[in-house]
Amino acid sequence: MTDEANQNQSNARVVRKLLLVVVGMFGFGFALVPLYDVFCDLTGLNGKTATEAVTGDQFEVDTSRMVKVEFLANLNAGMPWEFKPVTHEMEVNPGKPMQVTYIARNLTGQDIIGQAVPSVSPGQAARYFQKTECFCFTEQVLKAGEEKLMPVTFIVDPDLPEDVREISLSYTFFTKPGSEGASKVSAGKPLAHKPNQEI
Repeated sequence: MTDEANQNQSNARVVRKLLLVVVGMFGFGFALVPLYDVFCDLTGLNGKTATEAVTGDQFEVDTSRMVKVEFLANLNAGMPWEFKPVTHEMEVNPGKPMQVTYIARNLTGQDIIGQAVPSVSPGQAARYFQKTECFCFTEQVLKAGEEKLMPVTFIVDPDLPEDVREISLSYTFFTKPGSEGASKVSAGKPLAHKPNQEI
């Protein structure tokens, strides 16, 4: 076998190994996403909050302290909506159910499906911020030019560490790919306006 043939075989082996490494890295990248989500759900890292409702009857109201909650609204790049909270902040007693309302408006001439992703900061507070009702639990459909009021009912867990006196609840809305077909999705009726209130 000539030196050139040996070199070709060696090159082919290197290429195969590199391809295996690329495929392995690609698969590992996909596996990291669900693993990271599970880790965040368990630890509250990165401010991720629960994506399912909890009931509020298991909490006892702590009237001895107040926690300031700030409400923020963001849109992913290119999201053609207006989105904001009705109230920007409030003081709450841990354990007491509270409600705040957000407003979203579709600025385009077509129906659009959006999904809100919540985040809580500081990250250590995420596991103590419980939502009993939230527009983030489901996709939201706004018809062309439609405005929708979207309430969030939440409870700050009384077990929140004493040194945490302020919490920020932030939502970022993303456009669902192919949302021009949003009119085919059952969106339900727009929610009636409720003032920010105790429940």
